[in-house]
Amino acid sequence: MTNLLFRLGFCLSVFGLCLYSYLDTQNQLTHLKIHLPEVEKEMKLIQEENRRLAYEIDQFENPAHLIELAHHPEYAHLKHPLIKEILTVPEAFASN
Repeated sequence: MTNLLFRLGFCLSVFGLCLYSYLDTQNQLTHLKIHLPEVEKEMKLIQEENRRLAYEIDQFENPAHLIELAHHPEYAHLKHPLIKEILTVPEAFASN
C-alpha cells in the first residue's frame, strides 16, 4: 500500500513539475510577444536613422560636393599630386 502511495505521489510530483515548466515557458513566450511591438518599433527607428545617415554620407562624399569643398579657403593648401609624387605598391606586396 505504501509502495502504491509512493508511486502515485512521485507521478503527481513529476506531473506537477512538468506542468509548472510548461506554464513557465508559456509565460516567457507571452512576455516576449508583449514586448515584440516595442522592439519592432525601435528597430524601424534605427533602420530609418541608418538610411538617413547613409544618405547624408553619400551626399557628403558626392564628387561635386568634394570639389566645392576644395574651393573653400580652409582647404586652399591642398593640391593635386604630380604623377612623379605618386607611389604605387605592386599588388603582390600589398597582399602580404
